[in-house]
Formats: sequence, structure tokens, C-alpha cells
Amino acid sequence: MKTKSTMQENKRKFYLSEFSYFDGEFDVTFNILDVDFNRQTVTVAITRVGRITQDTFDLLRNDKGNLYFEYGLFYENKISLNDFEEID
Repeated sequence: MKTKSTMQENKRKFYLSEFSYFDGEFDVTFNILDVDFNRQTVTVAITRVGRITQDTFDLLRNDKGNLYFEYGLFYENKISLNDFEEID
């Protein structure tokens, strides 16, 4: 079980981290706004074609134990939190 300080460290680690993804049509940029380890959710700002939206996704874990969320019309794209990078 993770301690409260460990969860807060992970939240800070991910906060505003960025990941760019090509969805087959447009570049999509994700910025993490919140990771709730108790509820197993991630809230991200999504920039696509100049529009910014915000959405909350369920956090899932793959076979290697890495956290990811599913994105897309049919939730077919797996976006790993490990792929996000800290921005300056």
C-alpha cells in the first residue's frame, strides 16, 4: 500500500506533464492535471485542432504494472503515463 507522501510525490511528478500523440488525423497533446490514485483516475487537458477540452479517464494497469488510460472514439488507444514528459 502506498503512503500518502508517496502518492503526493507521484502527483507532483505527473502534474502538467505532457505527451503528444498522432491520432491518424491530427496531433493531440495531453497535459496531466490530476492523478487520483485512490479513485484510480487521471484528469487531462486535451488539445486537438486548436481546441482544449478536459476529461477524466480510468487508470488501468498493463501486464508490466505500468499505468495507462484508454483514449479515442472507441477507447482503442492506450496512453501510458510513462510516456509523459515534464515540461519547463
